[in-house]
This record gives sequence, C-alpha cells and structure tokens, in this order.
Amino acid sequence: MTRKRVVKQDGSSSAASEAQKSERVQKEGTPSRWWLKRGLLPLSLIFILVPVLQKILPELIQHLVYTHRIRLPFFVDLSQPADFSLNHTINMYLTSEEGISLGVWHTVPESQWKEAQGKDLAWYQNTLSNGNPVFIYLHGNTGTRAAPHRVGVSKILSALGYHVLVPDYRGFGDSTGEPTEAGLTTDALYLYNWVKARSGDSLVVIWGHSLGTGVATNAAAKLIEKGEVFDGVMLEGTFDTTQHEMLIHIFSWYYWKFPGCGYLFPEPWADNKLVFPSVENLKKMRSPILFLHSEDDHVAPIHDVQQMHQVAASVQNAERVRLVSFEGSLGYLHNGLYRDPRLPDIIKKFVLSL
Repeated sequence: MTRKRVVKQDGSSSAASEAQKSERVQKEGTPSRWWLKRGLLPLSLIFILVPVLQKILPELIQHLVYTHRIRLPFFVDLSQPADFSLNHTINMYLTSEEGISLGVWHTVPESQWKEAQGKDLAWYQNTLSNGNPVFIYLHGNTGTRAAPHRVGVSKILSALGYHVLVPDYRGFGDSTGEPTEAGLTTDALYLYNWVKARSGDSLVVIWGHSLGTGVATNAAAKLIEKGEVFDGVMLEGTFDTTQHEMLIHIFSWYYWKFPGCGYLFPEPWADNKLVFPSVENLKKMRSPILFLHSEDDHVAPIHDVQQMHQVAASVQNAERVRLVSFEGSLGYLHNGLYRDPRLPDIIKKFVLSL
C-alpha cells in the first residue's frame, strides 16, 4: 500500500509540474496588458507635449535670454530720474516704430545741472547741439535703465562733460512691445538718427554693454549698408554668439543641459530672434573701437574679446581699435567696470582721438 501511495503522489506531482510549466509558457508568450498600458502612457504624453512645447519653449527661452520681465530695481518710477541722483536728467518717450514706445533718459553735462533745473524737453533737445560729445548707452539684458551700474556710467559721462542718452529697448522697463534682435537693432538706430538730427556737428559715440554690444555692432553694420559710420564705438563685456556655435552660448545653457532638447525642439535663435554676429559685424565696421573688459568677467571670457579685438584690428589698425583690460583681482566681473578710477581718463582719451 505504501508503494501505491508513492506512485500516486508522483503522478500528482508530475501533473502539477506540467500545469505550472504550461502556465509559465503562456505568460511568457503573451504580453501583459499592464505592461502594454504602461508603455503607451508615456508615448501618448510625448505625442501631446512635444507639439505644445515646440510652440511654447522657443518663446519662453526668448524671455529667458532677454530677461526683460525682471525689471530691476523693483518698485521704482522710471519717469523720475532724479530719484537716482540724476537731477539734470529728463525722462522722455520716443516712438521707434508704430506701436513701440521707448523710455529714454537724457542726462546733460554736469556743468549744466543748475541751468537744467525745471527745464522742459525742448530745452534738453536744444542742448544736444552745444558741441559737447553725445553718448548713447545700450545696456545689456535684465533690468532697466535705472540699474546701479547703468546709472553709474551716466554719472561718469556727465561728469566728463558729455550728454548721455540711455534707452530701455522695447519690452524693457516702461517701454512697450516684445524684444527681438531685429527690434532692438531698430530701436538703437532710431535713437541714433533722432540724436543726429538734433546734435549738429557734435560727436555721437555708441557705448554697448554685454547684450548691448551685439545691438551696437548690428546697428553699425546696418549703417555701413547706407554708407554711414558711427563716430566711435565702445564695447564693454562683449561676446559673439557664433564663436561657439551656440552650444555653449552664455544665455542658453539651460536649453542644452537636457540631452535631446536640440533634436526635439527648434532652436530658440531661429528666425533671426537671437544671432548677434558681432565678429562678422566687426569685419564690416570702420569706426574707431574701444574694447573694455574685465579679466574676471564670468559671463564673457577674456580670451573671446581678445580674439574679437584681433579681428577688428586686422580689418582697421591697432590705432583705431584698442583693448583695455582690467585686472581680475579688482573683482569687477561683468558689470563693475564703472567703479574703476582710471575709467574717466580712458574714455576721455578715446573721445579726444575721434
């Protein structure tokens, strides 16, 4: 009887084993619905999100590039430049093209500060033809014409006896519109032509800082097409977006840090939204140029501006194109050159050479 029980158990065990094997084969041969659903969900999200992001992302990055929505300093009245110790400055609004109003500060030479008290826009405009050099300061991205380093530049130039006009491009500060490369270039050229129409034989010098250097060289290239040149150009903290094929562009690191973005989404600088080919523009320029750069600039590396200086000097000559660098130990970084006590003499020497 014991043998019969053993045989019976062996048969039962064999049948159970065969059943488990059959069930395992069936599971392995037929995909689970749960895994199928799990795979379809991300695919569905990709098909939905990619077209949406292709529309939204370039515009979002355009805002991040210009950061014009960050209107530093906060809670200020840009129509009152006297609040920033610019008590010989008038605020005005100019229309660079239909629907675009630009907020602009005009600071007269410091020697006229008493006479300027209570004067209207017509008086300020008339002073542009008094023979004193006129500077148009084209600022960088982020903030407004009231940023401390921009106010600092205005004070230095005014103390030297120069007029200073500082605009906020379209979309910046209290100016209307949205920024694009073409739009910023149009704004700069409009202000230049506005000044030239009122300044007689006075020198008109363009000072671009950071992003403003791209605007300045773009404007210079446009003038060359018309057979005109700026009297002088100063480029502070300059850079060239095409030198590094945009992959390490200083304003777009956040776009390329995520693998695959460049394959899925169109480039945010497509359609001429962000090019600023400063090196190519320098090859066309015929104006005297002064490069100003801090060796510890954390935004625009010093070796880049050295290369750009070489390009510009090879087209003109070393006398008309100069580079003044400031020691990194001074800690000026990207925005602090206005604090250097040598700067007024450097500017004055450049103006006298024009």
